[in-house]
Amino acid sequence: MKQRKAWRVVREVIDEADLIIEVVDARDPIGTRNRKLERLIQESGKPLLIVMNKADLVPKEWAEEYKRKSEVPVVFISARERKGTGILRNEIKKLARPLLDEKERVKVALIGYPNVGKSTIINALKGKRAVGTAPIPGYTKGKQLIRLSRRIWLLDSPGVVPIDDFDELVIKGGFPADKIEEPVKPALKLISRILETRREAITEKFGIEEFESEEEVLRRIGEKRGMIKTGGEVDLEETARWLLREWQTGRFTLFASEEEKEKDFVRDFEDVLEGIEKGLLLDPRRILWKYGDELWEKLDNQKRVGVREIGGMTVGIATGFKKCDSAVKFLEELTGKHVLASECFGRKWKGVIAIME
Repeated sequence: MKQRKAWRVVREVIDEADLIIEVVDARDPIGTRNRKLERLIQESGKPLLIVMNKADLVPKEWAEEYKRKSEVPVVFISARERKGTGILRNEIKKLARPLLDEKERVKVALIGYPNVGKSTIINALKGKRAVGTAPIPGYTKGKQLIRLSRRIWLLDSPGVVPIDDFDELVIKGGFPADKIEEPVKPALKLISRILETRREAITEKFGIEEFESEEEVLRRIGEKRGMIKTGGEVDLEETARWLLREWQTGRFTLFASEEEKEKDFVRDFEDVLEGIEKGLLLDPRRILWKYGDELWEKLDNQKRVGVREIGGMTVGIATGFKKCDSAVKFLEELTGKHVLASECFGRKWKGVIAIME
């Protein structure tokens, strides 16, 4: 659906409805709230309610703070988990009450970007499968009214906010990260949005605390990931694709899970990796033989990791694990690459040297 036609449909839905709910992904409120849509609703003079779906994926304290600061009424729910739907139903009745003095029936429309959960919310409010759901943009077809109460009806319609530019399409997962020819621009836009919404997410995910620009953040992510080109420069394009892929797949969100927090580690072994690169050592046993003393000195309960691209392969060093298999798995998860050969060392605390591709 072309932009102009899509916005015409949205305007038609606003005109037909008496009360409008904008459905937003709680994990990315800036990215999934649409100010143009909210302005159209406010100009119409009709009540607006923001519903933050997928609230089970964000901390309660953060949700309460966001709600307190919002100039528009906000309800946090998890339609999938059936949490908060009673509060939403009560809020709809509260906003509809003044309208029922003048109308026999109040129509409530749900509008939002693709895949924020509009149909799932309708099902949750109704209490049974009132409409189909599918993770496919534009799945809801046509229009139908669904009874919520005797005088309040939900208007199930194609109220899909169009995605206005390509960078937004990428960030919202509408275009695969691996197929983007120029990924740096959308990646920088994503970083800017993350910094504006919750700056701590960058520190929690990547251990980056001090920086001056979005490009510096991207460069330092590349350094930490070992995405280095021949000559020692960070491969910004590959780093950008990796970051966008992490965001699209949900492996990176604004809020780290407890499991992710337990994986905290420090970057180390730069001197060792420098020597490995100069000697073009791609045999884990030879690396351990040459640099074993330096690596054994740092074996304790602190997780330490070093990664570098060398000769078309990736060399990874990880220490501070109770089991060698855990260190190997950690390196694979961190880099997204497969371990071809590895050497384990240590007693109480273990470390591994791995060659990956």
